[in-house]
Amino acid sequence: MSVQNVPLDRPRAEQLAVLRAQFAAAQVARGPVLPFGVPALDDRLAGHGLDGAGLHEIAAATASLNDDAAATLFAAGIAARFADQPGFTILWALTRFDLYAPGLEQVGLGPEKVLYAQGRNDADVLAMAEDALRDDAIACVIAEVKAADQTATRRLQLAASDGKTPMLLYRRHRSLGRCPLDQPSAAMTRWRIGCISSARLPYSGVGRPRWSVELVRQRGGEPLSLEVDACDATGRIALPAAAPDRAIAQVGAASQAA
Repeated sequence: MSVQNVPLDRPRAEQLAVLRAQFAAAQVARGPVLPFGVPALDDRLAGHGLDGAGLHEIAAATASLNDDAAATLFAAGIAARFADQPGFTILWALTRFDLYAPGLEQVGLGPEKVLYAQGRNDADVLAMAEDALRDDAIACVIAEVKAADQTATRRLQLAASDGKTPMLLYRRHRSLGRCPLDQPSAAMTRWRIGCISSARLPYSGVGRPRWSVELVRQRGGEPLSLEVDACDATGRIALPAAAPDRAIAQVGAASQAA
């Protein structure tokens, strides 16, 4: 479906009506689905994975640096899997460059896979993301913003559908105690990511990080919440080890402490 630009001189109500009509027409077009490879998650997703031609929103559970890092790596892992073929590149648009490149590489998103674009404000970032979504040279687009109204998210969803390109919108915290996902959105899925205690090991050392993954909303499906092991070197999350394995780890740790 070709998305037509809406003249800015039209009344706001008319602009919204045109976008709603285009948005409704775009719902029939779905891109390649990217499963997580975790049945407990994929089986409860409406499309058994993430729509490769849709908008997906991500936010940290709190404004803490730990949760911010977890949400960033969750998005990076998804992007890495969308771009896991030779020559595939993603665009990461943001207003402040505070990404830790070695951390991104640890979840499968090496420097050769990423093009960075820095804008002066959220409006610049959203405009760059919308343009990139229609470029068939981009495997996935990530944009970091503090504010994006429903009209902006409708435009992103339409552009993702038009370009058959996945869009990951990372909503940064604007104020303490208020979740960025409180704002209305046209996203197909909305995720809230936080850190939880890592697994104990039967020897001295730090276990694989763990996250709380909450699907706050999905179109055509129910919300859900899971505890998962953080992304590995290929960008994949996993369910924690079975209870007997965790019990062995705890016993080993207790013996060392004694």
